[in-house]
Amino acid sequence: MKLVIISHTEHYKTSDGDIVGWSPTVNEINHLAPHFSSITHVAMLHNTKAPKSVLNYSESNIKFVALPALGGTSVLSKLKLLFYIPKIISIVRKALKDADAFQLRTPTGIGVFLIPYLTFFSTKKGWYKYAGNWNQLHPPLGYRLQRWLLKRQHRIVTINGAWAKQPKHCLTFENPCLTDADIDVGRQVVSEKHLDDRLNFCYVGRLETPKGVGRIIDAFNQLSEAHKAKVGIVHFVGDGKEKQDFEALTKSTGIDFVFHGYLDRVDVFEIYKASHFFLMPTSASEGFPKVIAEASNFGCVPVVSSVSAISQYVTHAVNGYVLSSITSERLKTELERIFKLTPDAYSTLMHNANFIKTFTFNHYTQRILIEILS
Repeated sequence: MKLVIISHTEHYKTSDGDIVGWSPTVNEINHLAPHFSSITHVAMLHNTKAPKSVLNYSESNIKFVALPALGGTSVLSKLKLLFYIPKIISIVRKALKDADAFQLRTPTGIGVFLIPYLTFFSTKKGWYKYAGNWNQLHPPLGYRLQRWLLKRQHRIVTINGAWAKQPKHCLTFENPCLTDADIDVGRQVVSEKHLDDRLNFCYVGRLETPKGVGRIIDAFNQLSEAHKAKVGIVHFVGDGKEKQDFEALTKSTGIDFVFHGYLDRVDVFEIYKASHFFLMPTSASEGFPKVIAEASNFGCVPVVSSVSAISQYVTHAVNGYVLSSITSERLKTELERIFKLTPDAYSTLMHNANFIKTFTFNHYTQRILIEILS
């Protein structure tokens, strides 16, 4: 079977001429490839230097087809997107010509016109992946339109979380991020991990205010000197336009904050292994951040907000902590609770992360083959 995947995933050309893409998506496609005769990924190619968060395609039956790099919130960027609509549809139509099935990854700017195009002008078997917050009350107009269109589809739509009045064609689907080998390594790490005199914390993701980076810094800054003495390192993995502002906020906190920038998958996993707790007090439009499952696999207990489907997997005081309000004060209170944990209580939190089994690539691939494409 020949599969075409259409997305806004960032790709770059290296100095050696190789095409690399954002690692979570590329890794997912690498694991899908052995189950298809070919996979064509139609996605955006940026004319800038590749960050560390990219990955090469590992399978020879994967082909990349470039779309112009589009998107943004400015009026100019939206006008540019309108101008490129005919070209994008032409590229997609050509890629689909010999395909047996497609997947369109949404929400994205190009999804506003590609969902109607594929719905009304393609007879190919296919499905849509909605990676955002399916239950968001006040989404941006483009997201709202795409969700409205997807709710009225005859094709399958995969979404994050399970919701009341969920249409039958909308399947709750976990986004994969772990191999079976990762699960095995995680078990070993959890069996050996324990509370130390000084606890390490980490955050992995975009460095921006909605994701809660500022709230994390404020919460640690509000701690008493006695509690600050119990903090080892607070790791920030990722990048963003606000990075320098966040670095400036950490200068006089008395806490050892380390900003790593982008790291590859192996190095991120080492951060999880070295950290006791994962922090994400996000207010952004999330589906279910895969980093929560990754962290939990390595005994890095999540302290997170209840956005979208997050609290459907993380249960307060059972396998993590769910903030009752998304504020630095609430996070500070949970940190103070953490400093009082007993070794046995911490061990129980780590061992209760049973949800990670549904985030493996094997589980994801089998569901696609059986529930969508069979």
